[in-house]
Amino acid sequence: MKRIALVIGLMSCGYSASAAGIDSRVYSCADLHAVIAANRFVFISSVVFGDFAVADAYYCSGGQAVDARSVPTLDNPQCPIQYCVTRSTGGGS
Repeated sequence: MKRIALVIGLMSCGYSASAAGIDSRVYSCADLHAVIAANRFVFISSVVFGDFAVADAYYCSGGQAVDARSVPTLDNPQCPIQYCVTRSTGGGS
């Protein structure tokens, strides 16, 4: 029930919650995944990350792809999330 209330509360905040940034360390890994899923993308403001976590590749811009990364949460020091990275063109010199 607590998790549902959290997700509903964050959904009511809408884009402003994701634009302001969140601290991943105040969420459990499952709750962080729920926040990302509910908002589709969320800025995680922390010393170790400082970027947008995304629900899927649809939220990446052209020329970008989804990659995996981990961020610390209350219950997991390496909670896996997805974020956008520039695709490699593969033609090095």
